[in-house]
Amino acid sequence: MRIFLNLLTFSLLAGLCFPACSEGPSNEEMTMEDTIKDPLDWVKRANIYEVNIRQYTPEGTFNAFRAHLPRLKEMGVDILWLMPIYPISKENRKGSLGSYYAVTDYTKVNPNFGTPAEFKAVVDEAHSLGMKVILDWVANHTGWDNPWITTHPDWYTKNDKGEITDPLGKDGKSYGWTDVADLNFDNVEMRQAQIDAMKYWVRDMDVDGFRCDVAYEVPDDFWVEVRAQLDSIRPVFMLAEGEVPAHRNSGSFQMSYAWTLHHIMNAIAKGEKDATAIAEWLKEDRPKYEKGFHMQFITNHDENSWNGTEFERLGEGVETFAVLAFTFDGMPLIYSGQEAGMNKRLRFFDKDTIDWDGYPMQAFYSTLLQLKHDNKALWNGDAGAEPEILSNSNEKAVFSFMREKDDDRVVVVLNLTSEPQEVSLSGDDYAGDYTNVFANRSLMLTEDMVFQLNPWDYLVLVKSE
Repeated sequence: MRIFLNLLTFSLLAGLCFPACSEGPSNEEMTMEDTIKDPLDWVKRANIYEVNIRQYTPEGTFNAFRAHLPRLKEMGVDILWLMPIYPISKENRKGSLGSYYAVTDYTKVNPNFGTPAEFKAVVDEAHSLGMKVILDWVANHTGWDNPWITTHPDWYTKNDKGEITDPLGKDGKSYGWTDVADLNFDNVEMRQAQIDAMKYWVRDMDVDGFRCDVAYEVPDDFWVEVRAQLDSIRPVFMLAEGEVPAHRNSGSFQMSYAWTLHHIMNAIAKGEKDATAIAEWLKEDRPKYEKGFHMQFITNHDENSWNGTEFERLGEGVETFAVLAFTFDGMPLIYSGQEAGMNKRLRFFDKDTIDWDGYPMQAFYSTLLQLKHDNKALWNGDAGAEPEILSNSNEKAVFSFMREKDDDRVVVVLNLTSEPQEVSLSGDDYAGDYTNVFANRSLMLTEDMVFQLNPWDYLVLVKSE
């Protein structure tokens, strides 16, 4: 992978020598005092890592994944999001192993992954290392051989013929998720059965929260019920798959997907949009949300399997867009294999082990995670600072912004094109002494300073103390 670090005044060509391999502060360190006043205070500087148990190792088991926990801790990972770990339906199964999201039983584990005790051992070790664990929750539908199909058929959506259906869009057409059966949220008993199952994982398995699949397809008031009942056990962290302001404004979820910005990144990489689209998104997005923050990402399990790897979609801009996702507004996500520079689409319904041919991207992501831990300006939500867009002389090609909180300030300059660019920043609010994070060099930013940027170049500048 190429990392461009050219700056007109300094011609910086150094490698990754900022504390890329140093260990970030553990959640135990972060929360020892803070949890007394806020049990979820650890969230404010956290990142999230999506775990695909099936594809993570040749064995595809909890025990095999567990061996990676110390490495992930050293990399600086805070939250482990495990894709669904429940037994997978055999009826109407797609592929040889089926979709993780076709759940047979909400309170059991997939025997291919291991036993409940082995899962609990993963949770316990993660906690001992200062990491949190959240589970992928599939509220909208179940597999076709879930016992509820026969014991409670009234818990499912039915067509005019009285037949249980797969999930349908508002236009009445199938999404194509024919391996699952749609649940009927008009049924109060079904709602409570789901919440009781979620309580089991919090109370008995000590998980720290949930990522909620297609949360936008489920009535908002269900998530309000979920939040109230789970928090009666202990406060949990909730991530909604969706961009629905009500999810966060109601307090049901702390975090939701930044799908729109993700699609903008893909479009910029293809030359379909220019850098000004990011500032436009922020201006439009910000007023919609009263609470919480977005999850920022350049890939995840859906993107990887269905739309292409980050290298297919973003080309030579992979690192540049990753810098944006990790320093802009919200919590950054790393997907399984991203630190290995994995450049293949993982098959979704079959075994397809990640190629762990070393970890060529791990130092890069460690640097960004360490920066997020240490710099208040980059913390999540109200704990951090809103991005301040810095005007520059070449705004269609170069995106520049600053985030400042108390004594911490970060300036980011990104060339979002495949061509060399010259640019100067306007104003003087950013002026001062800085460290170039990826070059580990000091420099002084002055008013109207001119930068010469290589294709897809990026600068992450931290104000010196």
